[in-house]
Amino acid sequence: MSAYFANADQQTVAHGAVGRAVSEINVVRRGPVNLAVPRLMRNTGATMKKCLLALLLFVFAPYNYADDATTQNPSTVDKDFSETDFEYDGVWKPKGAMLRGTLLPPSALQAITLTIKNGTYEVTVTGEDHSDKGSFMLDETVTPKRMAIQSMSGPNQGKIILAIYEIKGENAMRVCYDLSGDAFPTAFKAPKGSHLYLAGYRRQQTEDSDDKQIRPKPDCTSDAE
Repeated sequence: MSAYFANADQQTVAHGAVGRAVSEINVVRRGPVNLAVPRLMRNTGATMKKCLLALLLFVFAPYNYADDATTQNPSTVDKDFSETDFEYDGVWKPKGAMLRGTLLPPSALQAITLTIKNGTYEVTVTGEDHSDKGSFMLDETVTPKRMAIQSMSGPNQGKIILAIYEIKGENAMRVCYDLSGDAFPTAFKAPKGSHLYLAGYRRQQTEDSDDKQIRPKPDCTSDAE
């Protein structure tokens, strides 16, 4: 997954297309892409899954979910849910997000849409001409789980972003990114002065998923935990 800054001045991120604003605020490292980390991850074994993912996810009522990106206590996961059954394919939107210690406003969250299908991802941001597409690799052998994202086209083409992620339920997950690409984050936090971006996502109901029952959580205040 990658991150997108819809407004550099407000440090707003669209979790799908790391775009124009990223380079404007120099969050993502410029220059040759360092493939060392992805190469190491490929060698970790069969549990490594190569997928293509889009960044920038869920849309929910903004301020009511401001704590989603900052809460420390993990939200309750359905007892009957198994992470091995988790499906990445679908349309996702950010429910809450924080960049460098600043919560993103509702307008930024609502502008972002991430679509994952058949191992590919695309992140689009309302009002932007270019979407971000790329691939990512998952390492499930460590805790927290790790993700290496490489943009294949769009504003961040050729760049690598390192992240950790946590599955929060059948239709929810949270991801913390190090936009500098220097190292994997160690915790789900995005403090001021860092290059970290933390986001909580929710799968969206679409026409194609009408045959699948998506169960909303009664308490959505901690989905990005």
